[in-house]
Amino acid sequence: MNFIFKSKQRTPPELVRNLKEAVSRLDGALGEGKRKAGEEVSKNLFQMKAILYGDGETEPQPDQVAQLAQEVYNNDVLQLLVSNIWRFEFEAKKDVSQIFNNLLRRQIGVRWPTVEHLAAKPDVLFTALKGYENPDVALNTGMILREMLRHEVLAKTLLYSDKFYTFPDHIEKTTFGVSCDAFANFKETLTRHKPMVAEYLEKNYDRFFTMYKGLLHSPNYVTKRQSLKLLGEILLDRTNFNVMTRYISNEENLKDMMNLLKDKSKNIQFEAFHVFKVFVANPKKPPVIENILRRNRERLVQFLSNFHNDKDDEQFVDEKQYVLQIIEWVPGRFSDLVWCAAR
Repeated sequence: MNFIFKSKQRTPPELVRNLKEAVSRLDGALGEGKRKAGEEVSKNLFQMKAILYGDGETEPQPDQVAQLAQEVYNNDVLQLLVSNIWRFEFEAKKDVSQIFNNLLRRQIGVRWPTVEHLAAKPDVLFTALKGYENPDVALNTGMILREMLRHEVLAKTLLYSDKFYTFPDHIEKTTFGVSCDAFANFKETLTRHKPMVAEYLEKNYDRFFTMYKGLLHSPNYVTKRQSLKLLGEILLDRTNFNVMTRYISNEENLKDMMNLLKDKSKNIQFEAFHVFKVFVANPKKPPVIENILRRNRERLVQFLSNFHNDKDDEQFVDEKQYVLQIIEWVPGRFSDLVWCAAR
């Protein structure tokens, strides 16, 4: 059987041509015609994957891989696949992800040919992101997107586009599994290529943090907690020093953290503390920040003295003690304003 199967292997140009024809037949086909077209798509994708990964008996042949890759580039097959993946059979959807990821990792010397190809065709990237709108393919396109985001030129394309600001909808208005995958790629965009992201955040501070504030106030517990944790990571990364300095100089941001410290969820409180401590530890606090801490000093000391005392975390205990010392040191007389007056 293996001999018969191998004798029917198509060449890369044949595979690409047949794949394109089969995909085109899916559009408008019904019944048996649609089933046969779907099977033909699956067969061609399976054979393309075998060329890229080997078939279990033979290793991938470099000349075959190079020829297939060039055919894929020349015929815009990556866009074709990501745009039509929702039409494919279950196993074929997985094959698409594997084909994408293999080609994205293809390197010739210092060049990444597939990355160069996609950099000139950003619609592939944006179509993969839009895949979150369809739960039947969201995890497949999410995997493809994650592999693209490993490359700075592609991550930058997404970050600097308006499409980046669709992430909150993909995180907030989807199922739990899709939401988690979308947030993972949101985080990947903001943390992998740090100098590039730092430059972006400085240039687009207001727009970014206006969007981000919505995530911090999400009614969804998981979104709120993940967003708080990611915010702490962003602010505490030394690459983002200028962004951090601007963020912790804003009284509204401090008010948000003080209110989140009192969230009904202990985990939310804990993540909020790790952002709040940055405001307190800042040695060059603007007067407006220092005034809020001064007005609420007694209540903050009382609250933090009893804050998560059951947590067995030596670093947290040390940090909390340090924050308390700084707050207690802040000079001045205090009004009877309740802590919530910081709102």
